[in-house]
Amino acid sequence: MPTGSVKLQSIKRLGQDNHSYEVSDDEPAGSYMTMTSKENEKAKANTEQPAIRVGFFQLFRFATCNEMLMMVVGSVCAVLHGSAQPLMLLVFGLLTDTFIEYDIELNELSDDRKECVNNTIQWKRNYTAAAQGLITMQNQSGWGIMNNSTWEMLVPLKGRPCGILDIEHEMTNFAFYYVGIGAAVFLLGYFQISLWVTAAARQIQVIRKSYFSKVMRMEIGWFDCTSVGELNTRMSDDINKINDAIADQVAIFLQRFTTFVCGFCIGFVKGWKLTLVIVAASPLIGIGAGFMALFVAKLTGLELQAYAKAGAVADEVLSSIRTVAAFGGEKKEVQRYDRNLISAQRWGIRKGLIMGFFTGYMWLIIFLCYGLAFWYGSSLVVDAEEYTPGTLLQVFFGVLIAAMNLGQASPCLEAFAAGRGAATIIFETIDREPEIDCLSEAGYKLDRVKGDIEFHNVTFYYPSRPEVKILDQLSVAVKSGETTAFVGPSGAGKSTAIQLIQRFYDPREGMVTLDGHDIRGLNIQWLRSLIGIVEQEPVLFATTIAENIRYGRPGVSMEDIVTAAKEANAYNFIMDLPQKFDTLVGEGGGQMSGGQKQRIAIARALVRNPRILLLDMATSALDNESEAVVQEALDKVRMGRTTISIAHRLSTIKNADVIVGFEHGRAVERGKHNELLERKGVYFTLVTLQSQGDKALNEKARQMADNEEEPEGLSLSRAGSYRASLRASIRQRSRSQLSNLIPESSVPIVGELGPRAYAVSQADKSKNAIPEEEDDELVEPAPVARILKYNTPEWPYMLFGSFGAAINGGVNPVYSLLFSQILATFSVTDPVAQRKEIDSICLFFVMVGVVSFFTQMLQGYAFSKSGELLTRRLRRLGFHAMLGQEIGWFDDHRNSPGALTTRLATDASQVQGATGSQIGMIVNSLTNIGVAVIMSFYFSWKLTLLILCFLPFIALSGGFQAKMLTGFAKQDKQAMEAAGQISGEALNNIRTIAGLGKERRFVDMYEAQLDAPYQAALKKANVYGACYGFAQCVVFLTNSASYRFGGYLVRQEGLHFSLVFRVISAIVTSGTALGRASSYTPDYAKAKISAARFFQLLDRVPLISVYSDKGDKWDNFQGNIEFIDCKFTYPTRPDIQVLNGLNVSVKPGQTLAFVGSSGCGKSTSVQLLERFYDPDHGRVLIDGHDSTHVNVPFLRSKIGIVSQEPVLFDCSIMENIKYGDNSREISMNEVIAAAKKAQLHDFVMSLPEKYDTNVGAQGSQLSRGQKQRIAIARAIIRDPKILLLDEATSALDTESEKTVQEALDKAREGRTCIVIAHRLSTIQNSDIIAVMSRGFVIEKGAHDHLMALKGAYYKLVTTGAPIS
Repeated sequence: MPTGSVKLQSIKRLGQDNHSYEVSDDEPAGSYMTMTSKENEKAKANTEQPAIRVGFFQLFRFATCNEMLMMVVGSVCAVLHGSAQPLMLLVFGLLTDTFIEYDIELNELSDDRKECVNNTIQWKRNYTAAAQGLITMQNQSGWGIMNNSTWEMLVPLKGRPCGILDIEHEMTNFAFYYVGIGAAVFLLGYFQISLWVTAAARQIQVIRKSYFSKVMRMEIGWFDCTSVGELNTRMSDDINKINDAIADQVAIFLQRFTTFVCGFCIGFVKGWKLTLVIVAASPLIGIGAGFMALFVAKLTGLELQAYAKAGAVADEVLSSIRTVAAFGGEKKEVQRYDRNLISAQRWGIRKGLIMGFFTGYMWLIIFLCYGLAFWYGSSLVVDAEEYTPGTLLQVFFGVLIAAMNLGQASPCLEAFAAGRGAATIIFETIDREPEIDCLSEAGYKLDRVKGDIEFHNVTFYYPSRPEVKILDQLSVAVKSGETTAFVGPSGAGKSTAIQLIQRFYDPREGMVTLDGHDIRGLNIQWLRSLIGIVEQEPVLFATTIAENIRYGRPGVSMEDIVTAAKEANAYNFIMDLPQKFDTLVGEGGGQMSGGQKQRIAIARALVRNPRILLLDMATSALDNESEAVVQEALDKVRMGRTTISIAHRLSTIKNADVIVGFEHGRAVERGKHNELLERKGVYFTLVTLQSQGDKALNEKARQMADNEEEPEGLSLSRAGSYRASLRASIRQRSRSQLSNLIPESSVPIVGELGPRAYAVSQADKSKNAIPEEEDDELVEPAPVARILKYNTPEWPYMLFGSFGAAINGGVNPVYSLLFSQILATFSVTDPVAQRKEIDSICLFFVMVGVVSFFTQMLQGYAFSKSGELLTRRLRRLGFHAMLGQEIGWFDDHRNSPGALTTRLATDASQVQGATGSQIGMIVNSLTNIGVAVIMSFYFSWKLTLLILCFLPFIALSGGFQAKMLTGFAKQDKQAMEAAGQISGEALNNIRTIAGLGKERRFVDMYEAQLDAPYQAALKKANVYGACYGFAQCVVFLTNSASYRFGGYLVRQEGLHFSLVFRVISAIVTSGTALGRASSYTPDYAKAKISAARFFQLLDRVPLISVYSDKGDKWDNFQGNIEFIDCKFTYPTRPDIQVLNGLNVSVKPGQTLAFVGSSGCGKSTSVQLLERFYDPDHGRVLIDGHDSTHVNVPFLRSKIGIVSQEPVLFDCSIMENIKYGDNSREISMNEVIAAAKKAQLHDFVMSLPEKYDTNVGAQGSQLSRGQKQRIAIARAIIRDPKILLLDEATSALDTESEKTVQEALDKAREGRTCIVIAHRLSTIQNSDIIAVMSRGFVIEKGAHDHLMALKGAYYKLVTTGAPIS
């Protein structure tokens, strides 16, 4: 192809191969590839994306004059750069004409009857004379022998010039043009990119700073309505989107648009007829591209939807892995998952077929267009003589380039739209004025503060829940220097009142006053500096203990810190730590125990030397020991300060000066402890619920009261049941190193019988719920051979696909062959032969188009089929491998259900990238380059060698441009991580920061962190610009060298000029193809890493294998269990010894009850028996066999388990009961019999769909008691020899408990049974009661025996004291 084409490559995006490619592949392909994902994103985005309310130019509102100037200069460069390509065409047209003229001259002179005289071609003299003689003879003798050729000679030749044309000299001039344009392009490309990127980096810096500082100034109510996660994404992703919209994309858009305009101008100016013909055919391509985008988007949606079902199955199974393992459901679940994968696979294959069809269609249309354009164009050149051949090329390539660049400009528009959408919310936040501006200087500061606080008829609603009235005409006075306790049930408005004192919110009606001044008139920072607050869940920042205390007051000395620590009873434990005050507390204070965090928080509050101290449940989340210490610290510091304390535990309230009872947002009573008891109001009910009366009843009532009082979101759970043990592992994982030093943190020992069950801290939960990606181990990319091994069954598909791809690769070189052939025809002097040759070439174009239509379809279908089958196979294998791992593996937060489901969804589909389409891509590029190089060497090896020197650069530029399009976003993301951590910490703990008045400090820290990424961005702008300029100019330089050398060969070695074009276009197109192939590598690398992660999973040998047949099995299973000196730590927290030498045994048919406080190892011992884990030391014997040698499926098939929170699957009641035994088919009669035993049958029969009723996800359609009974029926149907009841009734109310308890008593008959319970009624009639503490049994025996001992059990029954 002429260089026209060639040069146009230069600006092509991924290095297209030739126009054809371009238009076709690039444009559509590019576009559809992006479409698929983008369309989905669009569909998603449309739901949440706000209306775009920011005009494009408003994006630049933060630009200074300096930046404006940079952008203007950059735009000018872009426009000039855009016109370079069409300019090239003019040079190219002249160059072609020169070659053709030279060739015609050679043809003429090759006729040995002609000669060159005075620079015109004439017949040789002697020939003419002879001819004239002949004629005179003829006249005399008649016309007989006269022949044509003689006649021809008499006609004088049209004065064709000759001998003037020095082809080498001409080519040298053209080479200089090319070099000149190339150099200009390099400079323009560099400036256009670097100026825009620099300007954008500066503006983004400003936007980031102003956004973060504005967010930190917002009132707390605003944070209630905006989730922190959302703000974090906005700070990273949304601002990056704005960056994309105002940086290099603008320059590239301007450049491409200019090229588009100039290309069409050349077309219309030089030859409007041909231009119109080409333009007329182009809608067909557009229609194809549009349909393709549409179908692909739709099919991708359907495919995702189909996979979502399978994903839901995987998620459900992985979240309830313990239940699946206990009931041996692994194989069943793998089949259920696989069934759901089939439909996803079907859609994927259809998508491949349709993409193949449309790609083929595009190629077909493009080749038909070529045929048409050359046929019509050549008739204009040859017959009408309106155009020179050069003009034909200028027009043809002008229109082509214009069309391509228009296509490539369109993705930029998407970036602009995304940027405007993102800017909408960000700019609105930046413009929003906070209702309570914590950084404002306004407001009074009182000289003397006494500390009287009063609420006058305050009514208040939270902004996030305007329909719920929290405070209703609240009037309360708090006198200075007194301690006032607020008590009342949850949701009565106690904490809200405290937040109003801090002015986190303003009341809807009424006012809050300090010493008689409305606090709305006071300066906020000053007001908050008077207040020290200790919350229920104290927030520490990820720095040292000393720094955390220093947050209390700026510029505080080390002595003050030590004093505060002593007052808070924190000094001793801090000095015991190896690094003392320089100990890092971990993210969110995770390295500290609850009591330690509380005391550091108290020290932080004290160092402020506050006039007003607010204690919001400061001790509720602690165990008894820590509570006593913290309480003592609080009593010390209350003296002489106005203190408001909120608490549920009596011990903390009794000695307050005034107690105020809250109910429904009003203060209903106030007075001293004794007065209020006589009133028998709110306070009285709270007290009686807590005091020790009749244990069993009281325990019940207390739990109800506790349930009411629990602040929402803290679940009343103990670390036992399946879920809870996970939760506990999460909770304690964070307290690693310190626990060895300080006994108190080793296991929070809370008497569950005490007034308040251990509440799992929300902060901990949320913190660990997010799997931390940083610790992904680096994996070696997987060898391709192994990936292909999994794909072997599909080899016929891959073979056919590769065949199709090979033919598609050959199309490019064939194109350049035909193209140069057409040029050659223009120098043929015989009109008839010329016409015939042109027609046959155009026909050939049509044939190539038709062939490539079918091969594209073949390639698309075959590879999508093999790829989808591979994906499905890997997903199934991966899921199978996951379910085969031991339970300990799932405790690792990297293997949380969420992380594993994503791994199945994404990794498996990414592996496809290394096989199917990737092989197609490689085969395609290789045949392309192979055919091109062989062909070129055949026609002219000298010229080919010269061009091959440039090939690496061309490939480089193609690959580089592909890289550029994916952008530098990834590097930016890493640079932003440090800043992201600060902003994340600040936004998550905004209340604490506001309470401490530290907003300014965080804004400064954030801005300091922004500096590094900003410097990096500026440096990048230059590199990026230079690379872009180089990539753009390399093709110009190649052309200049090769045409100059081509001219030399034509002149000196008689090479036919069409071969020069043939060689140059073949190699340059294949070079860009090479570049395109290299651009696919990221996908490929990702695929190999995904595959490696997958193989890691498949190769991992579980410590306890579910699928193996190894291990003992025996016939008469008795159910005799012995624990001998078992020691155990959970693999995720190796520093906490859970079992510490457990010795206990049960004979067949006996019932063993475990009692003890949370974390003493009761549930753990049950999990060892199930072989979810193996003991680190000691043995578990079952009928005398060591559990580690018993076959796992066999052992589990003998055990039935009912846990505190039974896990049901999202299917019918009948299927849930059948789940109890997955080894055989279970008849309906058995199901009914089991249901009757579990007291479930009558309830099921009352449902409209009876046993086919769906229980909902996690059994959400049923009540707790109903779920428990289904779980019991499920355990009974196994007919187990051993029954494990893990707190099976603790979560139920009295009525359900009775029913469930009866069902359990029936189920226990004739089985060995292990019960874990807190309610004494459920334990009393067990054969053996084992009281556990700290991982071993401290006393065991029957109820009466233990009561007589008057030891721990006796104390437990009579007082409910914790066992420590």
